[in-house]
Amino acid sequence: MSHTEIALPTADGPARAFAFKPDEGQGPWPGAIIFMDAPAIRPALFQMGERLAGAGYYVLLPDLFWRAGRYDPPDIAKARAGDPEAQAIFQKLRASTDVERQLIDARAALEWLETQPEVKPGKVGVTGYCMGGGIALRAAGTFPDRIGAAASFHGGNMATDDPNSPHILAPKIKAKVLVAGADEDRSFDEAQKVRLAAALKDAGVDAEVSIWPGCRHGWVPTDMPVHNPEGAERHWRELVALFDGALKS
Repeated sequence: MSHTEIALPTADGPARAFAFKPDEGQGPWPGAIIFMDAPAIRPALFQMGERLAGAGYYVLLPDLFWRAGRYDPPDIAKARAGDPEAQAIFQKLRASTDVERQLIDARAALEWLETQPEVKPGKVGVTGYCMGGGIALRAAGTFPDRIGAAASFHGGNMATDDPNSPHILAPKIKAKVLVAGADEDRSFDEAQKVRLAAALKDAGVDAEVSIWPGCRHGWVPTDMPVHNPEGAERHWRELVALFDGALKS
């Protein structure tokens, strides 16, 4: 299975993105969007796009750091070890986006999927990792009529006092929601889990919010030092079940 690089028309210019579709069948398939984690576009995310497409989805992976220009995948291990050059690359990439820009890109991704004949008309599914987890929920609250399922895995700062905290949008969400937090993660602790779950419940959202024991922040992508194969497989089972139930039934 391969991917196709495309240019998404956005209010800020053409954004880089990657499309994946199943090897078998002619479609149309339900649409899905993967919102990347902070370590940027790299082969591990392509693997994830291919696997989700293999489950019967037309998948779009936007590069949320496109405004920083073309870049090679940052060295995750060096950055985590404190290498100044690697950390500088990460800082440059992260500074190229913010909540407003992320929603511009999310809108562009949704609009692009709507124009593709191989994408089934109707709502799509979104899933996000690390920083993408919050983006997935914000997108669900900002574009409720376009998103039928939203998932977040090892997302951080999901229910804080920040005015852009995703939990504030709970009353606008119409999607079915799955949030799986990382164990011992200061960016999404038990207090945030309780606050987010309460906000979604009060809003009448069909949601499951939990923290998975033994899974550290960043456990899903295969190239992360904390990758947890068992936890990653659980993630795939629950993500596909969420999408299938909301988008294929």
